[in-house]
Amino acid sequence: MATLNTPPPIALDRTRLAEFGKTWADNGNRLRRSPPNSSLDLGRFIDSSVATVLSKMLGDIPILTPNSNSLLPPEPDCIESGAFRVVGGVRAQNFDVGHRPDGVRIAFDSKTLNDTDSVRKNYQNMINDLATEATTVHSRFPYAVVAFIIAIPKPCLGSTQMAGLVSTLERLTGRKSVVNQNHLAEAISFVVWNPDSGEIDSEVPARDSPLRIEDFSIQVGEIYTARYKGLPPH
Repeated sequence: MATLNTPPPIALDRTRLAEFGKTWADNGNRLRRSPPNSSLDLGRFIDSSVATVLSKMLGDIPILTPNSNSLLPPEPDCIESGAFRVVGGVRAQNFDVGHRPDGVRIAFDSKTLNDTDSVRKNYQNMINDLATEATTVHSRFPYAVVAFIIAIPKPCLGSTQMAGLVSTLERLTGRKSVVNQNHLAEAISFVVWNPDSGEIDSEVPARDSPLRIEDFSIQVGEIYTARYKGLPPH
């Protein structure tokens, strides 16, 4: 069996984020929908960072591109990075990164809102999506680890919006046990980034918040190990 490792922290490269930030500023404080440095590219950048961490955690297993039309992974023990389909208890849902050696063990999605109008119009729908996606997985795969990273440029957030998002996301995370409510995620991180420098705001969320990006890998690793250690392929 592959050896479970302590997962490294998520590394969102500051230089790469600054490139997105320059595009954001040049395009009127919003990301384009087409490459380079599009909103989709930002999501893929986050997904790739998460896939690397999960691969290391699960014993350096390969990272492969899934077939979006298949309900099975390309290899039995791999990390899938790219849209893959989960038929859950609520609806069929695509996720960005996952591990499905015998059904869904890990399902991850990145969420980005990239301009002020998008935050104002779409953040409530995003919150609803988080709860629905967690529910659709957990209702069929109660032992699955469901995780999200939400990334928003700091200038797009007012103080009231920021406080509201943090408090809501904190209520939606922390599913430690399989008997906890299905709409909760095992781990959520909230990334507020500065387009000028590519730096992640070190003060938001608060240092004792479960939403801190530096705690994301630890949370996922501890829950996965508690549920699956000693069960093939780990």
